[in-house]
Amino acid sequence: MTSHAAPPPAYGHLCWVYDDPAALDSRAVAFLGAGLAAGERVWLAAAGTHAALARRLDGLPGLGNALRRGAARIVSVDDAYRIDEIIDPEIQVRAYAAATEDALAAGYTGFRVVAEATSLVRTPAQRDAFARYEHLIDRYMRTRPMSAICAYDRRELAGPAIAELACMHADSNADVLFHLHAAAPGDGAFALAGELDPSVHRLFAAALDRADPRPVDGRLVIDGNRLRFIDHRSLIELDEHARRRGATAVLRTSRSAAARLAELLDLPDVRVEVTR
Repeated sequence: MTSHAAPPPAYGHLCWVYDDPAALDSRAVAFLGAGLAAGERVWLAAAGTHAALARRLDGLPGLGNALRRGAARIVSVDDAYRIDEIIDPEIQVRAYAAATEDALAAGYTGFRVVAEATSLVRTPAQRDAFARYEHLIDRYMRTRPMSAICAYDRRELAGPAIAELACMHADSNADVLFHLHAAAPGDGAFALAGELDPSVHRLFAAALDRADPRPVDGRLVIDGNRLRFIDHRSLIELDEHARRRGATAVLRTSRSAAARLAELLDLPDVRVEVTR
């Protein structure tokens, strides 16, 4: 194929929750079509036969040609996983990293995928591993030209299960109060957005454990510039996480109230830096 000049990596990692398969298919066609137009290699990964999945992309212009020349691929997760399998987060990331690098080596500008992963997150153990994977692949996408829509069927997953996965993305159409996601390069170990109030304390603790961000030079820097509110229990959770790793959590946020609260709590392993 003709080689394209690679643009800077475009970060995009969206959790899309749906109850109408036709609406998901329409979004997938638009997302993957934009990728083909930008010279990217695109995949649809979902449960079902190859023929059934191809029909879901009927509206994608030039699909047949794209499949023949390798610009598009349809992947059935039924062929790759058992229904009760718990994925290995690191292996899953390496697989998508290899797909991205293969696309670049073939002259494409990047790689994007729509992954319908409901069948891989039905049990608590599956969700625990998959939420960890979501954060790891999020970090990869911050530095390499890969983008993804991770789709989950709300007819099959309860609200709390969806929240476990949606909160590990930078953006989602699900109703979640906060997002814990990868920070932009140079901005910290991870980023927090939204609101951390008492109603999400357990979910935040689980998300922090699953992401398991590691300190650099004794500091765990957190980009909190999209954080609208943080309560005392979440600050204590940051303090305890940092202490377990022998580090100081440094929360950078424009919310001066967070700095005052941290000072009142006198947390030894949390420092709030107010940004302007």
